[in-house]
Amino acid sequence: MNFYITTGTPQFMEKLHQKYEKEPMYILYGANETLLLHETEKKTVFQTPQKYEVVDGFHNLEQSGFFTFYHIPVSDEGRPVFEKNMTERLKRLKDQSGLMAYRLLRPKKSETYIILLQWFDKHSFEIWKKYNPFAEELENFSLGVKKDNIFNAKTYMAAYTGTKPKKKDHENNE
Repeated sequence: MNFYITTGTPQFMEKLHQKYEKEPMYILYGANETLLLHETEKKTVFQTPQKYEVVDGFHNLEQSGFFTFYHIPVSDEGRPVFEKNMTERLKRLKDQSGLMAYRLLRPKKSETYIILLQWFDKHSFEIWKKYNPFAEELENFSLGVKKDNIFNAKTYMAAYTGTKPKKKDHENNE
């Protein structure tokens, strides 16, 4: 399965999403950017996407909830070990309360993997982060392998919502 990500203004992403409404696409709103995800066996309709292959995952993504993207740069030599380790660990999340779906995404033209977790809401994510040690491991590379042999840079996390943010009162008055 192929997985594509493109970014742009909310208005442009919404138009593109509407234009290809029959495609499995999901628009996500972040604090600083808007993403459009396309998960398909075919080629994407995006002109310049980030390209990934789905290594593992469960459940279908939905146009709702709270999404976290863990960006993890992995060396070429470390890829097999990383994928095996992460696949085993992520399978344990299948019964995690509040988790709707996940994807482990292998980059096609970069070194940065993505672990995409879709939660019912931000509160579900916060509870998981507070009480599940795996959440801290994701942010700190504590994956049971030596950091220096497998990772090229620090992991970072980005969060998005599947629902369009409401305009603030001062924006409505302009």
